[in-house]
Amino acid sequence: MLKRKTDEPAPQKPLRLWPGVILAMLQCLTWFVLPMVMPDQGMYWFFGTFIGGLAIAVWWAFFSRAPRSERWGAVLLMIVALFGTSRILHVSVAKAGMGMLFIFYAVPLLSFAFVVAVVASCRLADGPRRAVMVATILLASGAWTLIRTGGITGDGDSDFAWRWTETPEKRLLAQVANEPMPLASTQVVVETPNTTRTSDATAVLPPAATAAKISNERLEVKVSEKPVALPATPVATKTVADWPGFRGPERDGIVRGVRIETDWAASPPIELWRRPIGPGWSSFAILDGLFYTQEQRGDNEVVACYNVTTGNPVWTHRDSVRFWESNAGAGPRGTPTLSNGRVYAFGATGIVNALDAGDGSVVWSRNAASDTDTKIPGWGFASSPLVIDDLVVVAAAGKLVAYDLATGNPRWFGPDSGWGYSSPHLLTIDSVAQIVLLNGAGAIGVALADGALLWKHKWPGDGIVQPALTADGDVLVGTGSGFGENAGIGVRRLAIKHGYGGWTVEERWTSNGLKPYFNDFVVHKDLAFGFDGSILACIDVADGKRKWKGGRYGHGQLVLLPEQDLLLVLSEQGELALVNATSDQFAELARLPAIKGKTWNHPVLVRDVLLVRNAQEMVAFRLSRRV
Repeated sequence: MLKRKTDEPAPQKPLRLWPGVILAMLQCLTWFVLPMVMPDQGMYWFFGTFIGGLAIAVWWAFFSRAPRSERWGAVLLMIVALFGTSRILHVSVAKAGMGMLFIFYAVPLLSFAFVVAVVASCRLADGPRRAVMVATILLASGAWTLIRTGGITGDGDSDFAWRWTETPEKRLLAQVANEPMPLASTQVVVETPNTTRTSDATAVLPPAATAAKISNERLEVKVSEKPVALPATPVATKTVADWPGFRGPERDGIVRGVRIETDWAASPPIELWRRPIGPGWSSFAILDGLFYTQEQRGDNEVVACYNVTTGNPVWTHRDSVRFWESNAGAGPRGTPTLSNGRVYAFGATGIVNALDAGDGSVVWSRNAASDTDTKIPGWGFASSPLVIDDLVVVAAAGKLVAYDLATGNPRWFGPDSGWGYSSPHLLTIDSVAQIVLLNGAGAIGVALADGALLWKHKWPGDGIVQPALTADGDVLVGTGSGFGENAGIGVRRLAIKHGYGGWTVEERWTSNGLKPYFNDFVVHKDLAFGFDGSILACIDVADGKRKWKGGRYGHGQLVLLPEQDLLLVLSEQGELALVNATSDQFAELARLPAIKGKTWNHPVLVRDVLLVRNAQEMVAFRLSRRV
């Protein structure tokens, strides 16, 4: 008996779903579990989820058993949807992660959502099933147009928010616009090489004194190209700063002569005041009951003076420039420096200002970017000015420039040493005072008199943190990210000597027991304390061996109270903590929430007043002192 032939097509095999489901489950493990197991290895799970997303696309295109039109149609639609979305993203998302954040986040999320949609619709008829897949692809891609990011954390996590919500900076500007303006201002047109901008020095007086002392006139003053000399008598009543600038008098993060109560349950810090502040990663300089910091307010980069006791503004100086990049956000990165009644500030676009500490009036102004012919680096100029004798020195990326303290005229330029974000650091090495600077290529030492190169050490890295001096005169340098070609990672001890044949630099050891990225470390009793990624760690300065590691504080900052063997830690999440600065083991004594939002700024403790800030707000606490 002959079988009847038919033209009916063979039945479609069921979808092969299990490879996609397994890949999606691995993505979940990489997203949620791996960060807990490997908290300092963000790049592994970041790239892992992206590779998982690509693997899901490969599964669907070649191994899913879906009809060819569905397989390649879905992949093509994904590509088109992602490309179209990338054209209408919020600028903060489009430029984040050097322009790669969107693709590295969107591909894993889109692929995961697609697997869920395929599994959920697999029993539907062809039409509804295809509609579900198309809708999922369009929604998972298009949803990215609804968000913005406030930047990333030290581990690469993004601070996402709805696109239409106001940023903290916009809320601050709205608040300031609605406040009464009891102020007199002097608007100054400042000309520096290749730039012209408007500066605004604004003195703010208590409201009760406003009527008697303040007129509403705005004075237009043309400043000559030759900077004005310093007046003979400083305005401030006290000329020796309590905390002169970045990381204190020695730039070492050490608070000398202060002892505090460590039982915060019995004697908790008392909040004195709290107020919003413009974005920026500046710390504080403190003089005679006033403190100085830098911030961004709209299109103006600001150097501001506030009252320590009340937090009320005293004066502001404004430059009509704005620096912004998507990872760290807007605003200046450096910290003002106080010297002899003057404030010296270095902005993110290269503006160097010498201001009167009493009223913020401009003494002189330069532009280090044009003076050194240096392009603004990706994260902005981040150096804090260093005052030495009659010089003020800044690092325009990896190039040092020294200005005359009185006139602002350039006195010398250091050697070209690539990029970097570290600040010039005064150290005495082998009995010779010199400026040490870390940069992307390693470290250099230059002469105070003319900036001539004394020595250099090649160790490619971040060029962000400050060097430190050991008790016997060796130098510690650090780098933490490991990014870049032949990049080092960890802390290295250098023996630097000066002899008849010149300077020699010898590596004593290199340790990966402490890996400071942009979080500075301190040295105490032959120990170095700092951040190994997001976890606090201690190493022995003698050999670099790790003594302990513990406590998750993100990529925060810290200061040392040497008389108590005590670290005061400000976490990346805005928490304050007290930790023993001893070698035996990690021991946290106290912790409390202090400030909301990502916090990379260095805290400052002067006597019993602790100042902390981030890019959104600042707060002052009074700590109980131990007698």
